[in-house]
Amino acid sequence: MQNNKPIFMGAMAAVLLAGTAQAQTPAEFYKGKTVEFIIGYATGGSNDTYSRMIAQHMGKHIPGNPTVVVRNMPGAGSFLAVNQIFNNSAKDGTVIGLGAPTLALDEKLGTNGVRFKTAELNWVGRVGPLVNMVFTWKTSPVKTIEDAMKHETTLGGTGAGSTVSIYPLVLNNVLGTKFKMVMGYKGSNEAMLAVERGEVEGHSTAYEAVRSAKPSWFKDGSIHVLSQFGLKRLPELPDVPTAIETADTLEKKQILTAIMSASEIGTSFFTTPKTADDRVNTLRRAFDATMIDKAFTGDLDKMGMSMGPMKGEDVQKLVMDVANITPELLEKVRKAYPDESK
Repeated sequence: MQNNKPIFMGAMAAVLLAGTAQAQTPAEFYKGKTVEFIIGYATGGSNDTYSRMIAQHMGKHIPGNPTVVVRNMPGAGSFLAVNQIFNNSAKDGTVIGLGAPTLALDEKLGTNGVRFKTAELNWVGRVGPLVNMVFTWKTSPVKTIEDAMKHETTLGGTGAGSTVSIYPLVLNNVLGTKFKMVMGYKGSNEAMLAVERGEVEGHSTAYEAVRSAKPSWFKDGSIHVLSQFGLKRLPELPDVPTAIETADTLEKKQILTAIMSASEIGTSFFTTPKTADDRVNTLRRAFDATMIDKAFTGDLDKMGMSMGPMKGEDVQKLVMDVANITPELLEKVRKAYPDESK
């Protein structure tokens, strides 16, 4: 008769180990651990700045006070980092990521390079909405969005999957602007230097990126802001129309609204799929506490950066809304999306 005792004992040991892991409190788990922020962008931009500031303060709000470190992994419009986190990172709540706000729409459209499912990521929280804008240098003859419909305008671009490139090309397809992307810049800071050097006429990036890196540009008239990519105008840019406002038909407005809804997802952070609920909840509550931490908000004020926090549970719902877009509207959005990102 076959002796099944070793098999039985091995199975029992596995059950006991699993039970021990589940019984571990968040403080016990995170004590002595390192939580890694993986940022899908280069250093120096607003995404990097927000991430580093959150990482600096969030550790003290996580039970067990783990060490929090930041690693930049730019590439493919943040897809490189998101694919890494979704497919390869430990599913235990020790990795937090930041990618493009259009991730859910890119997945829905089947954009080239997507190897993740945004609804399966566990969304931790949003530091603020992310409204992009397109601007030209003061010497450019293109000073309004109407000018951009008449004259070709060169813009510094990064990855094809980034909103830096997506939004201007969407305007080309929907509104008839004539933006020409000059690709290959490693990040918005490098692209803004290219604008100053005269390599390109302008750039499209987050309002916060320009405000934090080049605040004088708004004050001394160095740039002309042509359009902003959000559902409503920023208070700081009351005279600049949104792309949606510029649309001259209801269909165009619907297409642009679906695409610009990414601005509401904004600068949102997530952790890995299949992470235990108690770990996800721990990270969410630590993120919420960081958002009202006076040391954190004080650092934001010093940098001249704004915030508009949203709980992870609500970000999760926004991502699901994109997943539930109607097939009819999705097809219209697909036609408007740039070929370079498919």
